[in-house]
Amino acid sequence: MTTAAEYQQRIATYDHAQLLVLRTQIEVSDTPEWEPGKALEYLILRAFELEGASVTYPFIIQMGGTVLEQIDGAVYCDGFACLVECKDQTDNIAIDPVAKLRNQLLRRPAGVIGLIFTTTQFTQATQILAQYNANQAILLWEGSEIDHALQQQSFRPGLIQKYRYCVERAAANYRIDLGDLP
Repeated sequence: MTTAAEYQQRIATYDHAQLLVLRTQIEVSDTPEWEPGKALEYLILRAFELEGASVTYPFIIQMGGTVLEQIDGAVYCDGFACLVECKDQTDNIAIDPVAKLRNQLLRRPAGVIGLIFTTTQFTQATQILAQYNANQAILLWEGSEIDHALQQQSFRPGLIQKYRYCVERAAANYRIDLGDLP
C-alpha cells in the first residue's frame, strides 16, 4: 500500500501537462498507481500548488489514538484558508459530503471555507442546501470546472470568482466554466 508521503513525492514531480493527463486517466477510471479517490485529491492540491498556493496534502486528526477526521487537504492563497474534500465517484454527489465538511468547518476558525471537488455533478438538492451553510461557506466544484481550471491554470482565480459570487449572491455553485460573473 502506498503511503501519503509516497503519493506526495509522486505528485510533486507532476507539471501542468502531466496533471492534464492524470485528469483524463481519472475520467476513465484508469489510475492503477493510485488508490481509489487519491489521484483526484493529489491532482487538485498540486494544481493549486503549481499556481503558487501553499497546500497541505491529505492529513488526519487523531485524539487518544482515535481518528477524528480525515481531511483531503488544505489550500492557502489570496487571503483564503480552505479545507478540501474530493469525491471521485460515478454518481452525482448528494448532501453527505457537504454535511461532513460543514461539521469539520465548525471546528475551525470562522474564516475557513470549504471546497468540494467532484468528478461528476452535485444533485440539485445538494446545491440548494449548500447555500444554507453561509456561516461555514462551502464552494462546489464540478468535473467540467476542474477541467476548465486545469486547462486555463485558473484554480486560484476560480476560487476568487466562486467566493465573490457566494458573498454577493449567497450561492455556493457559481460555475467558472460557464462565463464571467453577472
